[in-house]
Amino acid sequence: MTILNTLLLFLLLLTSPQCKKDGDMVTNAASVNPAELKQTHLPLNAGVENTGVMELQFTVTPEKRPVILNQIEISFSDDSRFSGVASISVKYIGAINGSDTSALFGTSKNPGQKTKISGTRELGTGIHFLKFDFGMNVNPDLLTRFQVEKVKLSFKNHDAIEVSPSGKFIFRPKMVLRAAGQDKTDTYRIPGLVTTSKGTLIAVYDNRYNNSKDLQEDIDIGMSRSTDGGQTWQPMKVIMDMGEYGGRSQRLNGIGDPCVLYDDKTNAIWVAALWMSGSAPDKMLWWASKPGMNPEETGQFILTKSTDDGLTWSQPINITEQIKTPAWQLLLQGPGRGITMTDGTLVFPAQFKADLGTKALDGGQFTCHSTIVYSKDQGNTWQIGTGAKSNTTEAQVVELADGSLMLNMRDDRNRTDKGETNGRAVAITTDLGKTWTTHKSSNSALQEPNCMASIISANLEINGKMQQVLFFSNPDSKTERSHMTIKASLDGGLTWPQTYQVELNSESGYGYSCMSMVDDKTIGILYEGVKELYFQKIPISDLLGNLIKKQ
Repeated sequence: MTILNTLLLFLLLLTSPQCKKDGDMVTNAASVNPAELKQTHLPLNAGVENTGVMELQFTVTPEKRPVILNQIEISFSDDSRFSGVASISVKYIGAINGSDTSALFGTSKNPGQKTKISGTRELGTGIHFLKFDFGMNVNPDLLTRFQVEKVKLSFKNHDAIEVSPSGKFIFRPKMVLRAAGQDKTDTYRIPGLVTTSKGTLIAVYDNRYNNSKDLQEDIDIGMSRSTDGGQTWQPMKVIMDMGEYGGRSQRLNGIGDPCVLYDDKTNAIWVAALWMSGSAPDKMLWWASKPGMNPEETGQFILTKSTDDGLTWSQPINITEQIKTPAWQLLLQGPGRGITMTDGTLVFPAQFKADLGTKALDGGQFTCHSTIVYSKDQGNTWQIGTGAKSNTTEAQVVELADGSLMLNMRDDRNRTDKGETNGRAVAITTDLGKTWTTHKSSNSALQEPNCMASIISANLEINGKMQQVLFFSNPDSKTERSHMTIKASLDGGLTWPQTYQVELNSESGYGYSCMSMVDDKTIGILYEGVKELYFQKIPISDLLGNLIKKQ
């Protein structure tokens, strides 16, 4: 071997990976291969450490030396807000074919757009997991939001790797407005929500004291009030309780399924609810209510009113005689919320059940119709429209830009052979429900699992011009009450593009929801989990992006 070749061999050995120090790159160390970064699609609970919000799985392949993980960097979107986040922690879970160790890798208590968490973890051959926990403040700013762009793992003796989540999701806190068991109430259901001209949020719902069962049961209407945009709420107040009418127990005088309406001309708040007296508690009011007009025979359409921004409420006002046809088995409101039209007309969505001699889907001899109940004199007298479509229930109503009313309905008729539904039924009226026409989007544009939903309108500045935007919320599934989602439409409800949609919660729940504009930049939504009600706030810029000025 020549002297030159000897020198070249010596240099090669000197610079080979086997000769490098531990602090340098070791190419014959274990190889790290990322598999995937999973993230839950769930809102974050206040005052706790939300565990397993994200999980990063990666593989270390067999080589001579283990790798040493010494830093994790989480990159968030530019518009993330961390004011409600107390901490971000990462836990190492271990390898499938190695140690089952579970240990804290590190914590950051000052998260930002690029959050770095330092620690030391030696990683041998096998599949490894890192779990990311997000701790939230006790009363977090409800506009806290963050979206993970990527996670970078840095090693002492290996190249860094970067992994991005497979799908985008904006994490936000949720407030449990009413918790199961709170105030001796087993279940809270059927949300309604409005915003007054003072900016006060009024939430209404069923207090189901004994269980989750619908009427007939011991049920009252509860109300919660917020004067700071939903950040805090005053103690719950019962605003509709029919007591022991007729000498019967509370269980035989339940009142439920509220629908709330704010009159921006007079500043009055109205709540409509369904009451019946005398039906046995083991019977469902939906079936027990019969033709007739008095409370012992049929459900009653009851109102209460507040003229002081929700502080006090009137005694029950029964308008059944004004609007119900005696032959109908049942007439009830919404539920959810009503509207005040531009001309001052008050409009509640409603539904009636009438025996028309035809079989319903479940075999019963009746047909249900969504409709509207309205007042043209600030609630002194009330009238009712005709049915918009048979076998529809639980509608919501909005006034379109041209002054017509759109009724968005739960469609109990529209099921496929697979048990799926073809979407919300939609109808239009220009004469306060005397006649209806089917909207082009009916049973096609908005999928549903057969459930109540919410639709509201807002006049917003889009690309520098004022126009009406419709917002819709429901469980975005054809089969299950899961994936609570808000959608926006810029063309009067004809289309609801995927670009203008935000998923809030992938978990299954009871599925009812109601929205209100908290202000001209923010949507508030009250929706059902299981036996409890959640409140969240969503900037409209999250839905409409660059079309609108961000907060």
